[in-house]
Amino acid sequence: MAKLFLLRHLKSQWNEENRFTGWTDVPLCQEGIDSAPKVAKSLTGANIEKVYTSPLIRNRETVLLILENLGEKGLPVVIDKALDERNYGTLQGLNKEETIEKYGKEQVHLWRRSYTVAPPGGESLKDVFKRAVPFFKKYAEKDLKGGKNVLVVASHNSLRAIVKYIENISDEKIIDLELPFGALVKYDFAGDKYTKLQ
Repeated sequence: MAKLFLLRHLKSQWNEENRFTGWTDVPLCQEGIDSAPKVAKSLTGANIEKVYTSPLIRNRETVLLILENLGEKGLPVVIDKALDERNYGTLQGLNKEETIEKYGKEQVHLWRRSYTVAPPGGESLKDVFKRAVPFFKKYAEKDLKGGKNVLVVASHNSLRAIVKYIENISDEKIIDLELPFGALVKYDFAGDKYTKLQ
């Protein structure tokens, strides 16, 4: 039985500043860096054999810190833009609270969490699903079928898309799924089926 680990990147500089990050390449903040040993501890004994992440620096830094804290060297790490965060369009760089004041809480919530509504000039979760999930199925799932334990380190919405696929969450219910910084979701994989672990 193979295991899948989905890890949201550690807290970034713009997360700390409460800004929409999207495709903007922002590094981890000190709080995020300091949290790495605790997050890595939850992966102790995971026997990870393959890692997938995106080229965004916050994701790559998270991978480096986690593997360093686990004492893992030489693991194959595949980097691909398919796992990038959603493009937040004209919202990128804006403060989230100020954006809520301007457009209203409900509208901003739809832009951030709904499946089909995209922020102005950006991607909807459906758009992210169309690039992240085919990549996940073609590569990570293939490794799982081959019996390998896989770690995917990515951004919030690329991981939400993958969880939607794995858990067969409806377009309507996905709005309720939140993964905090450094959140780790674990699954057993056997017989083409995923079982979520606590």
